[in-house]
Amino acid sequence: MLSKTTLDTIKGYIPEENIILDASLADYTTFKVGGPAVCIIEIENIEQLSNMSRYLNLVEYPYFVLGNGSNTLALDEGYEGIILHLGKKFEGITVDGNIITAKTGTMLTKVSRAAMEHGLTGLEFAAGIPGSVGGAVVMNAGAYGGEMSQVVKLVRVVAPDGEIMELTSTFLEFGYRNSVLKHKKFIAAEVVFELQQGDRDAIKAAMDDFNSRRREKQPLEYPSAGSTFKRPEGHFAGKLIMDSGLRGFQIGGARVSDKHCGFVVNAGNATAADILDVIEEVKERVFDRFSVSLEPEIVVLK
Repeated sequence: MLSKTTLDTIKGYIPEENIILDASLADYTTFKVGGPAVCIIEIENIEQLSNMSRYLNLVEYPYFVLGNGSNTLALDEGYEGIILHLGKKFEGITVDGNIITAKTGTMLTKVSRAAMEHGLTGLEFAAGIPGSVGGAVVMNAGAYGGEMSQVVKLVRVVAPDGEIMELTSTFLEFGYRNSVLKHKKFIAAEVVFELQQGDRDAIKAAMDDFNSRRREKQPLEYPSAGSTFKRPEGHFAGKLIMDSGLRGFQIGGARVSDKHCGFVVNAGNATAADILDVIEEVKERVFDRFSVSLEPEIVVLK
């Protein structure tokens, strides 16, 4: 429950039309499941983000920063806190030579297209990743041999006290599907990419190839959060799941994809509980068969 005092304070920072009460998180995540959030705030600029970070940390009110929701599972009971949504109102791309600066609500696919249009190479791998720039830098998203750590020069972040800071790639401590931003209460606001000059036609051909492979191998016709599990060292999660006899395994509306066993999909009217049950069953069976522990890649909002 959002108190009148808290709501009135938020209205001092945020236009009232950008404050949405009791909104369904199913509308804000690519899994298309989840109950309501107490409040969703559509952030428009870094000043609003700074003010909200400072205020919510000061009063110790729970909050979660959400971009495209492509790596997030919202629970059926919803979220008893505030969602700071960095979505379409927090988009923007500028190109200066071989430097691209993007607000973190911008879709990564848009940035990769902008790079291609300016003959800049380095972001081809991101052509089909369905996440926002913010989510991608937090989890060091990658595909086809490329990842964010290879192209990020610095990130402008908002600290818990509202201070705006710049962190270079060294301080971001990038790892496999990991960065310092995943564990600290710093909010990524802008990402500066440093790319290289390349041949536009060759860049486009690589992007088209990656997108073709995605359409061929991934279950893009179903709501999901992309690859459900991290790649275990020395193995491929999808093959372990397939070899455990789990292709097409289903609980309720959640299903292990027939097309790519590394994906758990919403095959129709799934609940978050269904998805979590499938994930747990997959983890147990793979461990029983191969003694390999699978670690989910998705973030559970709770």
